[in-house]
Formats: sequence, C-alpha cells, structure tokens
Amino acid sequence: MYGLQIEEVNLFDKEEVKKVGEFLKDFELNYEQDIDYTLVAKNGEEIVGTCSKAKNILKCFAIAPKLRGEGLTATLITSLINKLFEQGIYHSFIFTKPSNKDIFTSLNYKVLYEAEEAILLESGIYDINSYLDKLIKKENIDVNTSKAALVMNCNPFTEGHKYLIEKASETSEEVLVFMVEEDKSLFPFNTRYQLVKEGVKHLSNVKVIRGGEYIISSATFPSYFLRKEDERLRAYTKIDAGIFGKYFCSKLNIKKRLVGEEPYCNVTNAYNEALKKELIKYGVELIIIERKIKDELAISASRVRNLIKEGSLDKIKLLVPKVTWDFLNTPEGKEIVEKIKQSNSPH
Repeated sequence: MYGLQIEEVNLFDKEEVKKVGEFLKDFELNYEQDIDYTLVAKNGEEIVGTCSKAKNILKCFAIAPKLRGEGLTATLITSLINKLFEQGIYHSFIFTKPSNKDIFTSLNYKVLYEAEEAILLESGIYDINSYLDKLIKKENIDVNTSKAALVMNCNPFTEGHKYLIEKASETSEEVLVFMVEEDKSLFPFNTRYQLVKEGVKHLSNVKVIRGGEYIISSATFPSYFLRKEDERLRAYTKIDAGIFGKYFCSKLNIKKRLVGEEPYCNVTNAYNEALKKELIKYGVELIIIERKIKDELAISASRVRNLIKEGSLDKIKLLVPKVTWDFLNTPEGKEIVEKIKQSNSPH
C-alpha cells in the first residue's frame, strides 16, 4: 500500500474513463454506463486497482494480482462507503464473483443470494428481513393466508396485465401484485403504480404493492432494463428469482407465482425459466398463463408502445383498460406519448 494514491476519476474526462475501462478488461469486466462515481488506486501513473458505484450499488472492482491481500480492497470500499454516507445513502449492494465472498463478508457485507456465476451482498442500516417485516406491517399482509404473487412493470398497464391479475384473483385466496419500482421505464413508477391500483380496485382479494429494491431492480436484475442477452443474464435471473423465493415467498406465505407466456422477449423468457428452477427449491409453483390475444397477436406493453410510436393511437383503445386510455388523454399522458414517439428506447 505504501506509495499508492487513491484518486477520484473525473467522469467527464473520456480519456480517464477509457483508462479505467482498459484496466477492467484484463479482469473480464466492463465499465458500465450507469456508474456515477469511480475511484482508482495508482502507483505513479499506473492503475493498480479500481472500484465504482451506481447510486447504492458497488461494482467494477479490480485489484492488480501483485497487490491482492495488501488491504487495497478494504481501502477502496471504505472510501466508496464514505461517499455514500456523504450522499445520505446508508444501505448498499455488491454484485460480484463468488470467489470474492470472503473479502466482502469480512467488510460486514452479508450474502443476500449466491448463484454459481455471481453473488449479491448487502450492508447497511437495514436488510431484506427487516424490510419485509416493515412491508408486512405497512400493507397489512396476513402471513397466515396462502397467496399468489405477480411481479409487473406495466409500461403501460394493458388488458393483458389486467387479465393475468384477474386470473390470479379467481384462483387464489389472496393476490399480491408487486410493481417494479425502478424508474427506468417510459411511464414513471408512480403513474404505473396508480394505474394498476385503480385498474384492479374491483378485485377485493388483490393488493398492489411497491416492489422496492429487492425485486427486479438495478441491484438484482440490471439486464431487465438493459435488455441484454449476455453471459451475465443467467446470473441476474437466478439471483432475482432466488431472492423472491427464499425471502418473499417464505416470509409472506406465497405458494404460487404467475407469469404471462412470453412470445417476444428473450430476456423475459430466460427470467421465466430461472423462476421455474429457483422457486421450486422453496416449494413455490410457477404458473405460466397464456397471453390474452387481440387481432391474432398477444397483448403486450411493447405492442402498445410501438403503436404509440407509430401514431396509431386509435388501435390502442382496445388493448388497454379504461384507466390507461383516460390517462393517455390527460396532459401528463400526452407528454409521455410525445416522449415515446421521439424515443429510441424499448422501455
């Protein structure tokens, strides 16, 4: 450690960022686009270690082999955590290789879920168990009642989503609909959440709940938002599915999870396959429901967004519940419609 300097990287300096990216390539890591803070350890001008964060997710750790075991990881992690504290963030995740588990558990991180390909750890003023205890109290969830669950993004809320929730309601004593809270969709979270709550209020046994940071979030499943089909996808799907089974299902007495059949998206298909394999470990059944069809095509949020992009708003009315259609015709809805028309994003 003697003679090393710990420096913050200027993220606006493309050359500095490029050097970090080149260092990471030697460790089969990529410098990810959502990073908002990066530190490097330097021996003179040579980078010998680095770590970064994206909000409260610590990532992109690499230490030169000649310096492993010298305490450099602890120094970098401590500096990152100090930065989080400066920003008022007191809970964080680390997504890393299983071989790094001992390093991070020695720094007071707890294993949240481990797959063969990767491991997710957390540390801070709360953990997943205290989070779920608070959720049970806040949402008045009866843990003695057997439940079905759905996890939905609803970008936007369609007749397909409504159909799935109604199917769950018909066949289950109680249904929990977890709304993906990560705000990376064209329709903001609060809009999506309110549309679904309003759209299923006729179903007395359904609760619509904020998904929080443990369900399809940037920590548990970044590929969901990137729509990338790479070698990390398998790890992300296993970890997100495993967390749901191990913690949510066990604690909330969830016995079934329902998903829609996925004819279009390979990432969602991979996720459904991971769910099937992981949930069975916790005695939870995955039920795949055939999608609702309109004009010989499955109703999907992506279909609705494509129609908006094409300017075919008249075709949307039959694909979405009244609550969504009414919203699309409000000033706020029209603003989102214009953003979609101008956007290249699939979300």
